[in-house]
Amino acid sequence: MVAMTARKRFTSALAAGALALALAGCGDDDPSPVADDTGKDEPKASQTPSGDASEPTEPVESSGPPADTTTVPVYFVGDTPQGPRLFREFRRVEVDNPLDEAAALLAAGDTADPDYRTLFPGGQLKSVSYVENAGVFVVELVDGEWEKRGQGMSAAAARLAVQQLVYTVQGVQQKRAPVVVRLDGSPTTLFGIDTSDGVSAAPQLDVLGLVNISTPEQAQEVSGTFVADGVASSFEATVPWQIRQGDQVVKEGFATANGWVDKLYPWKTEVDVSDLEPGEYTFVAMTDDPSGGEGGGPTEDTKTIIVR
Repeated sequence: MVAMTARKRFTSALAAGALALALAGCGDDDPSPVADDTGKDEPKASQTPSGDASEPTEPVESSGPPADTTTVPVYFVGDTPQGPRLFREFRRVEVDNPLDEAAALLAAGDTADPDYRTLFPGGQLKSVSYVENAGVFVVELVDGEWEKRGQGMSAAAARLAVQQLVYTVQGVQQKRAPVVVRLDGSPTTLFGIDTSDGVSAAPQLDVLGLVNISTPEQAQEVSGTFVADGVASSFEATVPWQIRQGDQVVKEGFATANGWVDKLYPWKTEVDVSDLEPGEYTFVAMTDDPSGGEGGGPTEDTKTIIVR
């Protein structure tokens, strides 16, 4: 992310595993940009599901996961030159109800990366389900606290919070279905956003961070050569990367994404750390910035790595 944190807080490593999910959010609809807080009454969010299906790749497992868990994407918020954007973490949850488990992590702001946060103001959702015959996600609220924007929540933050939920449940279920929020069984608003007709995923370039690291995971131990991957929309599909120790760049290179311009595309590269001294470092992936910083600089995502 854009914050150039020299050393990230050490957190427990995530269970390894990443199905590379690039939800294509391009559609004919044109929802209000989440970074544009006009202060006016919020319009209905984008309500026509559109875009390509999810694009999973083979999961990357460093060790055998428990049979009763599964890997799911959960979207959190980080800071970028374009303002707050969504970043994806892959998390392991109980296999019996991954939608509820992922939603609980989202609502609680239970991030593995300390640079991320949630826009949900504390609390929990009652339930999340996918109704197959209706082709819609149904999210039940516990009470009316989240029907309206709370004190200090802008209209832009409300729209992004709703997208945080939409991208998460669609990613978990691998369905591009709209989301309806209900209270006591009746459709309602979420942070002032009307969901009665179903809320779809906004275009990726409006709401997602323009680069996101899937692996290495936060605080992952590495040695020799490791694989780094993620998704990005970067100038000419170039994804520069660095390894930093404090403020010093000790290694750098670049990956090439599968595309750019219209959405985020997968990127992947091998990183050789065999000549680095054991210790804690920061792996950084960023967008290429041909403007030389005139547009606010590159978007970055960072992960702490432990070289052994």
